Amino acid sequence: MPELRTDRLLLRRWRESDLEPWAAMNADPEVREHLGGLLTREQSDAEVAFMQAEFDNRGFGWWALEARETGEFIGRVGLDEVGQEMPFAGVDIGWRLMRSAWGHGYATEAALTCQAFGFEVLGLPEIVASTTINNVRSQAVMRRIGMTRDAADDFEDPSVPEGPLRQCVLYRTPAEMLTAYTTRRTPSRPE
Repeated sequence: MPELRTDRLLLRRWRESDLEPWAAMNADPEVREHLGGLLTREQSDAEVAFMQAEFDNRGFGWWALEARETGEFIGRVGLDEVGQEMPFAGVDIGWRLMRSAWGHGYATEAALTCQAFGFEVLGLPEIVASTTINNVRSQAVMRRIGMTRDAADDFEDPSVPEGPLRQCVLYRTPAEMLTAYTTRRTPSRPE
């Protein structure tokens, strides 16, 4: 699993010490507002084990996100294959941060680094991102990293029960669009 660095962040392999703050995030109603129900400690631990195994098998996935200045675990960011049940295909970018890390630009900084990894290292032709229609914070990050939305691509998530989390938006970044964008905001290379 390659580590990626920015001026303020380290995208790294998960550690045992991440399990407790990760579980606390997944038990926080504000963090989970657009994701569905709260997770138990056991569910959170299982999610980390699954994410690590997938990264090891594919060479990409979900990194633990650390603030370099403090060494504090602040969330996750990464790339994942879109599930087969979805009405679109490809590789999805995403992030989930502790509330204390919101509003500092960390999601944007980490996502730009993930995009660069996806295009430059993995050679992806496109990266997508989706969220609920009401998750304006994540949609703002998608726009800040150069992604665009076509309302015709919006969809109902078949993996979510009827309700407010089912209606979703889809953003896209083709590799050729990111080239011009990243010349203005170049992230660090993998180490």
